[in-house]
Amino acid sequence: MKLGAIDIGSNAARLLISEVTEKENGKPEFNKINLVRVPLRLGFDVFEKGEITKPKLGMIIQTMKAYGHLLNVYGVKHLKACATSAMRDAKNSNDVIRKVKLETGIEISIISGDDEASYIYENHIAENLSKDHSYLYIDVGGGSTELTFFADGKLRYKESFNIGTIRLLKNMVTEQHWDNMRDHLKNNTKSKWPIIAIGSGGNINKIFSLSKKKDGKPLPLELLKDYYKEFSSFSLEDRIRIYKLREDRADVLVPALQIYINVMRWADIPEIYVPKIGLADGLIQSLYEELKKK
Repeated sequence: MKLGAIDIGSNAARLLISEVTEKENGKPEFNKINLVRVPLRLGFDVFEKGEITKPKLGMIIQTMKAYGHLLNVYGVKHLKACATSAMRDAKNSNDVIRKVKLETGIEISIISGDDEASYIYENHIAENLSKDHSYLYIDVGGGSTELTFFADGKLRYKESFNIGTIRLLKNMVTEQHWDNMRDHLKNNTKSKWPIIAIGSGGNINKIFSLSKKKDGKPLPLELLKDYYKEFSSFSLEDRIRIYKLREDRADVLVPALQIYINVMRWADIPEIYVPKIGLADGLIQSLYEELKKK
């Protein structure tokens, strides 16, 4: 069975197509067939102007049309399409969703920060890890950061914060926002076990690939701090040239590192695992569970 998920974030829109096969024990195996990313950068419109402008709407519609063609080519019958922080904040989001549905047939749901955290947790990474640790999922996006805390094999806490890479670039994150996040972490991540971080999102995946670490090996907090200092010392143009980055990655990498570092510092976490999962993976798993129930 082939399933599709579309994640429309504040920085980019992703289409993930996966094939699901059931093993002999009945457990599903998810194999990624294709992942396409288009840097729509909706946050730059929304966090500045409060709405999605006409040119951006045109880009969304063209992207969804392209995604629709790909879904048809791959023979995908079931799709879950969701939008996050930028669309949550845009005052014309309902209008945008209606136009996209009219022109492309794709129905987009706007999900809350809480739902976003839940979908990322749908990947169940922590369930397969050692029980003598606690785990904090950290998902950093353009508009928000989702934190999910997992201890003693149970979900203990989840929260979404309006601290994201594009909001930081636009100087829209105040000391109050940071203090709120720090206090939440200090109060809700108490554990008798040492805590390990699980990072998701395009930025931490990029840092992981730059680090040349082997899959399954963690990134130490000290290494993230070194990268933060290194990247901050270069101009955007130099970052693009030296590290061979796209512009839409090079500008958000520094604020993303700032968020990961702060969260790990405040929760007293020495290292972060990067299993290369994201919201789209969680949407696929959630869609599979829904179809199974039917």
